[in-house]
Amino acid sequence: MIHSLRFRLLLAFALVILVVVGAIYFFVSQTTQVEVRRYGERSEQARFGRVAFELYRYYREHGSWEGIQTDVEQWGSLYGRRIILTDSNGVVVADSRGELLGQQYHPSTPGMRFPPPWEGSSVGTFYISPEPSAGFPSPLSLSQAIDRFLLWGALLAAAVAFLITYFLSRRISAPVKALTLAARQLGQGDLSQRVQSKEKGEIGELAQAFNAMAENLERSEQLRRNMIADTAHELRTPLSNLRGYLEAIRDGVVRPNRDAIRSLDEEANLLSRLVDDLQELSLAEASELKLNYQMEDINKLIKQTIAVRQVQAAAKEVLISADLPRKLPPVSIDSRRISQVLLNLIDNAITHTPQGGIITVAARKLDNWLEISVEDSGEGIPAEDLPFVFERFYRVDKSRARATGGAGLGLAITKSLVEAHNGKIAVESELGKGSRFSFTIPVSQ
Repeated sequence: MIHSLRFRLLLAFALVILVVVGAIYFFVSQTTQVEVRRYGERSEQARFGRVAFELYRYYREHGSWEGIQTDVEQWGSLYGRRIILTDSNGVVVADSRGELLGQQYHPSTPGMRFPPPWEGSSVGTFYISPEPSAGFPSPLSLSQAIDRFLLWGALLAAAVAFLITYFLSRRISAPVKALTLAARQLGQGDLSQRVQSKEKGEIGELAQAFNAMAENLERSEQLRRNMIADTAHELRTPLSNLRGYLEAIRDGVVRPNRDAIRSLDEEANLLSRLVDDLQELSLAEASELKLNYQMEDINKLIKQTIAVRQVQAAAKEVLISADLPRKLPPVSIDSRRISQVLLNLIDNAITHTPQGGIITVAARKLDNWLEISVEDSGEGIPAEDLPFVFERFYRVDKSRARATGGAGLGLAITKSLVEAHNGKIAVESELGKGSRFSFTIPVSQ
C-alpha cells in the first residue's frame, strides 16, 4: 500500500495542498493583523481627536465644565471606551462610568490637555481607556476573529482538495493498475491481453504502446508457430521424397539411373537451400554477416543478374527488361549479396507474374543514393499484407505449394542484406495491377 502509485500520488498532492494552504493562511493572517492594527490605530487617533474637539468646543461655549457629564457618558457609550475629564487641578469633573466624580485622578496613561500648551494655560485634561468596554470589539479581537475564519476556510479548502485529490488519484492510478494486470497476464503467456483506455496524454500513449506491443508479440508468436509448421513441412517433403527414392532403389523398384539421381539431387538441393536460408537469416539478424565491399558498376551487375534469370522467365513466357541510365556512379558493395537481393526480388516477381507479363528492373540516382527497383505486372499484394511482407516466415500466399508458397524467408533475407549495406527497402503494390519493390544503397563519395 505504501509503495503503490495511488498512495504516492495522494501523499504528494496532500503535501502540496498543505504547503500551499498553509503558506496562504500564514501570509493572509500576517497581512490581516498588520492592517487591522493600523486601522485600529487610525480609528483610535480619529476618535481621540473628535472627543478632544467636542470637549474644547464645549468649554469655549460654556466657559466651564458644568453639565459635561451627560455628554461624556454619551461619548463613552458611543465609542465603547471609558472617558475621564479632569480640570486644571486634576480633579475629575466627568467620568463616563460616573465612579470618580470629584476625586483626584492619578492616571496611568497620559491624556490630552485643553487647550494645548502652546495656546495658553490648561483648563482640563481628558483620558480615553486603551481597551474597549465589554461588548465592543477591539482590533486584537477582530484580528483573532478573522484568523479563525481564515483557519476554518483553510481547513475546509484542504478537506475539499483532499477529496478531489483522492478521486483524481483513483482515476490516474486505475489505468496504470489495468496496465499492470494486463502486463502480468501477458507475461504469463496470454498474448490476447489488451487495455481499454479512454485517457489522453501520457497514460493514453502508454496504453496504446502496450496494445501495439501485445499485437506485435501475438503476431510474432503466430509467425513462430507458422514457421515451425512451415519448416517442418518444407523439410518433410524433400526428406520423404529422398527416402522414397532410396527405398525404391534399395528394393529394386527404381533403377539408379540419371533421372533418379537428378531427382535426388533436386531434393537435396532444396533441403540445402532451406538450411542455408535459415542460417543466413540468423547471421543477418545477429549482425554477423561478413560483407566483402568493392567498387562496382551497378549497371553491369544488374545486367548480369537479369541474364541469370532470363531462361527461367522465358520458360514462363515472362519478359524481363532493364531500364538503366547510360552511366551511374560507382558504389561500394558486396556484389554477391546485392546480386542475391536482385535474384530474390526477380524470382519473387517471376513467381507472381502470369504468362505474358512484364518485369522491369530499373535504376536511378537520388541525391547521394542509388535506387534499384523491380516492378512486375503480376497479381499484386493486398493492402493488409503490405506492412508484413518483409517479416520472417510471412507469406501472402498461405498455401504450402512449392511453386508459390515457400518458407517466407526470401524477402526477410533481402531486407537484412539491404540494411547491412546501410540502405532501405520498400514495396508499393495495388491488387490486380502488380508490385514494385525498390531498395537504396549509398553512392560512393
